[in-house]
Amino acid sequence: MIDKEWLADKAGMIRKADTIDPMLYRKYGVKRGLRNDDGTGVLVGLTTIGNLHGYVVSEGERQAVPGELYYRGINVRDLVAADSREHRFGYEEAAYLLVFGELPTARQLVDWKNKLGVYRRLSDGFKENAILRNPPTDIMNLIARAVLFMLAFESPEEQAEECHLPLETTLLRSIEMIASMPTIAAYAYQAKVHYHLGGPLMIRNPDPDKSSAENLLKLIREDGKYTKLEAETLDLALILHAEHGGGNNSSFVTHVVTSAHTDIYSSIAASILSLKGERHGGANLKVMDQMDEIKAKAGDWRDRESVKKYLGKIADREAGDGSGLIYGLGHAVYTISDPRAQLLKKKARELAKAKGRMEEMVLFETIEEEGPAIVKARHPRAEDVCANVDLYSGFVYDMLGIPRDLYTPLFAVARTVSWCAHRMEELINSGPIIRPAYKPLYRPRKYVSLKNRK
Repeated sequence: MIDKEWLADKAGMIRKADTIDPMLYRKYGVKRGLRNDDGTGVLVGLTTIGNLHGYVVSEGERQAVPGELYYRGINVRDLVAADSREHRFGYEEAAYLLVFGELPTARQLVDWKNKLGVYRRLSDGFKENAILRNPPTDIMNLIARAVLFMLAFESPEEQAEECHLPLETTLLRSIEMIASMPTIAAYAYQAKVHYHLGGPLMIRNPDPDKSSAENLLKLIREDGKYTKLEAETLDLALILHAEHGGGNNSSFVTHVVTSAHTDIYSSIAASILSLKGERHGGANLKVMDQMDEIKAKAGDWRDRESVKKYLGKIADREAGDGSGLIYGLGHAVYTISDPRAQLLKKKARELAKAKGRMEEMVLFETIEEEGPAIVKARHPRAEDVCANVDLYSGFVYDMLGIPRDLYTPLFAVARTVSWCAHRMEELINSGPIIRPAYKPLYRPRKYVSLKNRK
């Protein structure tokens, strides 16, 4: 047993050995977080899959523009508008576009949905060994474990040659993951409920004829029932989370790990665990925690002035988690607006009216409207600040009765299609292993023999 005093002492040694003077990063021109000094990303690759647009650089200066998001060159607003206009679920269409680079014909879309339907159901052996046996409490870890377990169903020869197999084989495995991920996430949640929270183990089979959104609601709800509006809302959330350019943290991880020529399951599992972080996919949980605090401590949270005052306390580090951040506001690329937030907000309003939760909807809108000015007042050099998708996604999930344990896993379900697409792109355009440089900081020292050390 290692005692706490020893750990504290050794942790102090590590801090002393590893702490780097922040000024040295500037001295040596280090692009921390692969960011330029103006906040733009360092160009490290090319992609045909997706793009987000939130600013332009004119005469060397970054200028804010309304945000837009493109999947294979098609504005995501147009995808969503078509789905709404034609009264159909759109995530599967978006998935086809991201994987194959073209919109499907009506016949191709039916065939694609049928192929996904074939792989939605998990075998009993996979369910038992990958999900239900000794499940961890963290659902994202359990999903990553399940993805890694898929390797066990390959032959030793296939495992050894994973990155050199035909593209057709990689595509098949990608389809299997895209189709089965909603089922894996739902079963992972049910495993936690049963083994760690003392609830019943509720495992029902997915419906191959239903969409990803419909199956998710069916598999996580006790009665398996849902309304068309509920399924449409979740479908929209899946579309909006499906892709966000190759430079987001988890998609970049896909490229990095794939460039090392490891198997597809290790690559996707690594991306899942990247997404797990609160700085990435876990941000909507921070939003909801902060909303709970505002409701509990801001006085009358239905009063705009009371909310404004409390947001000021959060920004001044007198409330909240002490970070000074108003969660749900701000983005690394989007400045004037986040198209995902705009689209989800519209659907959230529709759902809030149906659920009788418009007072809460107004609270979220108040934060979107008042928060940016509060942030900028305390940070005069801050650029334009807008609501991001996390401001409304958590509220939408809450209205759908989805437990918070599943918020980030739902993000992983949606983003799996993008990770698979980015992996295939990296394999097709295979270059050297991704290996950025780190400058060593050390002073030459002589080795001291063991008997002479103090």
